[in-house]
Amino acid sequence: MLADALASVQEHPMAWLALQLLLLMLAVLVSYAITRALLVRILGRAARITGPRFDDAILGPGVISRLAHVAPSLVVYYGSTLLPAIPDTVLPGLRRCVSIYLVVAVTAAIMSLLTAIGAAYERYDPQRARVHPIKSYLQLGKIIVGMVAAIFIAAALFDRDPLLILSGLGAMTAVLMLIFKDTIQSFVAGLQISANDMLRVGDWIEMPQVKADGHAIDLSLHTVKVQNIDNSITSIPTWRLYSESFRNWRGMFDSGSRLIQRALLLDQTSIHFLGAAEWEGLQRFTLLNDHLASKRAEFVMAADLDPVNVRRSTNAGIFRAYVRAYLRAHPHVRHDMDIQVRQLQPTATGLPLEIYCYTATDWQRYESVQAEIFEHLLSILPEFGLRVFQQPSGVSKAASEARLPRSIDDAFAHTPR
Repeated sequence: MLADALASVQEHPMAWLALQLLLLMLAVLVSYAITRALLVRILGRAARITGPRFDDAILGPGVISRLAHVAPSLVVYYGSTLLPAIPDTVLPGLRRCVSIYLVVAVTAAIMSLLTAIGAAYERYDPQRARVHPIKSYLQLGKIIVGMVAAIFIAAALFDRDPLLILSGLGAMTAVLMLIFKDTIQSFVAGLQISANDMLRVGDWIEMPQVKADGHAIDLSLHTVKVQNIDNSITSIPTWRLYSESFRNWRGMFDSGSRLIQRALLLDQTSIHFLGAAEWEGLQRFTLLNDHLASKRAEFVMAADLDPVNVRRSTNAGIFRAYVRAYLRAHPHVRHDMDIQVRQLQPTATGLPLEIYCYTATDWQRYESVQAEIFEHLLSILPEFGLRVFQQPSGVSKAASEARLPRSIDDAFAHTPR
């Protein structure tokens, strides 16, 4: 009875073709279901072997579902030749379309796998991912997979051997080098940056030539994204970070200390030798006890001899010693790191007295400590008979000279008893 039904269907070409296509579609659905079940089982075992770190990558979104299309594509590719109802003129085009679909499905699965591997690497080992990012390598792998897929698709479209097309690309090497110049440069630069540990995700970098000043939030094959202080994003070509200079503040954060380096501009006309009254007035500075004790012998000797023939202390030198002692006693200055107070080259705007010390890296605390130090020093300057240099204008010059004492004796003379 079944044979009679098939014979009657064969008498109608369109019905016979529809039946064969229906059987082919049924075979495709069955092969897809079986392949998907097998992949879930096989890859599930592989995920258990690799552990919880990369199970999400192996069973990542799109990997199994796209790989499952391989078997149905093969069923259509080879099964179409077994269907006599399909015209010979349609069969080559159908097989080409199936070949292209097969290449696209495999390529998409590999792309999804590489993406899932990168996400799993960053999720389960963030510290290692920050120090040694693999995003650029994964992107390069995707480019290579895409190029290979393009060769196979071209071979399917023109019905040529893929090796023949690949050999023909050898003559286009110069063109390919020109097209992928930035990619090649960026990849080589990425290797050098990673090998020399020049940049990590989260590092604070400063690159004025591209107006970048902030944290590196993404390192990829072609670009490095920097989130600036104002929350704007600067994208820098990766090769520029290797071919040009930039400042990385990672060492500052790793050490837990930030440098304070600023200068006070002293009015050079306010610098003078200390007199007896000034020397006695400085005895009330507790921070100067050790320094004044070491200088007392010189001061006593200078009192008995002609001042031009002996060493004498100056108010600027005593103030420099006071600043050093103040910094060493400050609770928010790092005492285990360098503390320096030095004079720079005198200029037309005064004598720079540079403060060099370290404090916490926290931005708010750093600015607060720095402001506190210099506010104190500016306020204590008149106690040493010193003035800070400031460009005068109009009556401000006379007013400032009348207001600021020239020596510590003048300061005591106007202090209420």
